[in-house]
Amino acid sequence: EATEMTNREEAEIQISELDLLSSMFPYEEEFLVTDQVALAELKHYVENESAEMPSSKVQFILNVKLEVSNASMVEFAMACAFPFKYPTVLPEITVRSSLLSRSQQIHLNSDLKEYLMQNCSGEPCMLSAREWVKDHAAAYIDKELSSSSVTTSNAMQSEDTMFTRLWIYSHHIYNKQKRKNIIDWAKELSLSGFCMPGKPGVVCVEGLQSSCEEFWSRVRKLTWKRILIRHREDVSLEGGGHAEIQKQRKFPTLEEKCFDAHGARGNHMDLGQLYRFLEEKGCADIFQMYFGVEGH
Repeated sequence: EATEMTNREEAEIQISELDLLSSMFPYEEEFLVTDQVALAELKHYVENESAEMPSSKVQFILNVKLEVSNASMVEFAMACAFPFKYPTVLPEITVRSSLLSRSQQIHLNSDLKEYLMQNCSGEPCMLSAREWVKDHAAAYIDKELSSSSVTTSNAMQSEDTMFTRLWIYSHHIYNKQKRKNIIDWAKELSLSGFCMPGKPGVVCVEGLQSSCEEFWSRVRKLTWKRILIRHREDVSLEGGGHAEIQKQRKFPTLEEKCFDAHGARGNHMDLGQLYRFLEEKGCADIFQMYFGVEGH
């Protein structure tokens, strides 16, 4: 069993992999870091013992030009992000191309994820992901559209047919007004999930992608010592009806959960209780993303 990597070791691996990518793909049209602030924070974190963990993950784009069947060139864009725990956890990659239908894009991305899950545990894997796209992506353009996506009119395939779950981390949440905002806004936007006040503060919201994004844009405008999206899940909704949305939910409503550590004035939350709560909801793996340790 490999020893658990520290956040700093992971950050160092991320920096060296980004350096490698920029030396292999020197042109912006091939490789582009889209969030320079996150990259600067990551470098600062690696170089300074006392630096705080970065507040947002590094995001970048790798473009791959491929020849498709009729000898024309097609560009596939890989929109990538390194979660804080990468390479212990997989990178987040979404491959897009104007020639892919929505169902082809979903199919390609789920196959790529499957490939990474089987071949890239704990090792830097951006180059193998890029190779996989180079070798396989063109085939998805010609894949027959599945009958279900043909019968779904194009209008149904709008962006709104994504179900999203955001896992938000805050240094602390004590303020009564903020706690009320979180609950009221979630209700207004038909989001479910939970809010764990205290230190640290954890908020999970789930529902339509556009509603989650509206919720996040309101919440982040409040004043916080530190707040960030620790993890995000997006699931495509076939057809996007109410029943389909309900089926994806892991939480019935949005409620405030207080896991007091034995009445320690309700400040520090009992993380063991949080872990058991998440486990019950089928979200135990999220605990590790927040706190970097196996739950107990």
